[in-house]
Amino acid sequence: MKNEQTTLSYWESSTWLQPDVIIIGAGIVGINASIHLKKSNPSKKILILERGTLPAGASTKNAGFACFGSLSEIVDDLERCSEAEVVQLLEMRWQGLQLLRNTLSDEQLEYEPFGSFEVFTDAQDELYNQSLAIMDRFNAHLERITDVKSVFSIADDRILEFGLQGVKHLILNSAEGQINTGKMMNSLLQLARNTDITILHGVEVDSFEDNEQGISVSTKSFGDISCQQLLIATNGFAKQLLPNIDVEPGRAQVLITSPIPNLKIKGCFHMDQGYFYFRNVGNRVLFGGGRNLDKVAETTYSHQTTEIIQQKLETYLKETILPGIDFTIDQRWAGTLGLGKTRLPIIEKIDNNVFCAVRMGGMGVAIGSLAGKNVAALMSKN
Repeated sequence: MKNEQTTLSYWESSTWLQPDVIIIGAGIVGINASIHLKKSNPSKKILILERGTLPAGASTKNAGFACFGSLSEIVDDLERCSEAEVVQLLEMRWQGLQLLRNTLSDEQLEYEPFGSFEVFTDAQDELYNQSLAIMDRFNAHLERITDVKSVFSIADDRILEFGLQGVKHLILNSAEGQINTGKMMNSLLQLARNTDITILHGVEVDSFEDNEQGISVSTKSFGDISCQQLLIATNGFAKQLLPNIDVEPGRAQVLITSPIPNLKIKGCFHMDQGYFYFRNVGNRVLFGGGRNLDKVAETTYSHQTTEIIQQKLETYLKETILPGIDFTIDQRWAGTLGLGKTRLPIIEKIDNNVFCAVRMGGMGVAIGSLAGKNVAALMSKN
């Protein structure tokens, strides 16, 4: 059946579709941008358009890590960025997490401060030594940023506690935690609506045009909608509207087990420079990652899971994380990350009245709130 545009009544168009500002994307960045923009400009009518019934990218499809970077991820970042840039990024992520926790309560987030652990297997001595080589230096950086002394520390004595097998070393990050991202997004959506922000789901934007009369946003559902300012906050999908931007999609595959009696795993765990990650969700294990197994195939907008990555996740579960423990997989899913040449987000003015806040680098939970606040400040100046 062919999709047709909705015929609008006067009441519908005048109530919902005559905004001052349109934000494309109802994820963590778009919602936070709307809230901060409304605080600075209470009289502005803000409309958020989201093509999915739920946020369609990664805001509710991620693993719920309240993290800002493991040591081996920092090692990887230092190969592409200066140390000053890496420290800047860590500070932005930390500030973003604190902003998120100040915007919502820890109860709304279901925040649990269990810390995180980086896992080094028997075959990763070189990576472990590279991580140790920068630990003291980055502990000093992070003490200034977080006011926490010795954020990173060796935790090999806890390997048996978690029941891990084939693991030679653990490094604890005492300042990280975990959240329930479904509850996070539900609370953010409620907060935005309570701030008199209109959010319409199931509305896909085809294109936009910025001209002397203002901005015209073309949608499949309602035709063209006019506004004075436009924000594109679609993260990994940014290239669909901004073809020249340095953002590529990266599929992130995840699974979650059935409940496991007497589960030993507690907290967040990073593996292989952050390409694999697992945590407890109550007495279940959530496990995701594997994009590095086939980066070309995983540069996709598809949310279908693949056999090669799902099998690898299950193998790690059986051999390393839950050895000798019977479990079943309850759910599998995938989300879309926004990646580029660096992990720094793109927060900038694109045209006269068009802005973007995209490329969260796989750290949207950490940096998304700050990205939303910063782009709202940029829009308020113009």
